[in-house]
Amino acid sequence: MLPLGTPMPPWQLPRVEDGQVFSSSQLPPQPVLVMFLAVHCPFVKHVEPELARLDQDYRGRVSLVGIGSNSLQTHPEDGPQYMVTQKQRLGMELHYLHDADQAVAQAFHAACTPDFFLFDANHTLVYRGQLDGSRPSNGVSCDGADLRAALDAVLTGEPVAALQRPSVGCNIKWHPGAEPAWFG
Repeated sequence: MLPLGTPMPPWQLPRVEDGQVFSSSQLPPQPVLVMFLAVHCPFVKHVEPELARLDQDYRGRVSLVGIGSNSLQTHPEDGPQYMVTQKQRLGMELHYLHDADQAVAQAFHAACTPDFFLFDANHTLVYRGQLDGSRPSNGVSCDGADLRAALDAVLTGEPVAALQRPSVGCNIKWHPGAEPAWFG
């Protein structure tokens, strides 16, 4: 996992809706939530309503960035055109970006979808972990409790809880034969 206290890895990726390049250097000096997502993933589908609420509740105070890094060689249903549809369906205003060469997912040591990385206003990693304890079939309500607690702490200048549970979801679908050394 990317260690807490790590500066945000720099990136430049195309936005899914228009292909225009958006980079980490364009982010304002405010907290940033980077989310690795996938359109087809049942774990992402399960949390989509909460992702939309997060987008609405923290809009303007936190920069929300969604990144799709799954291999389109093996999962074309996670391509940019489907990411646009997902974003529109959820009414989200986040920056939704496509990581075709998977370099950004590798730089973040992203492991699954969804995977969440919260950076403070200085763009230093303060939280990397789960949205909440819900899973597609465990009967626990999806309320974003873990991530919301971290977001609220950052916004009020409080320390983020040291206990951080890793994200759970579908593995990032790496290009065949190009899995990172730390994966698996």
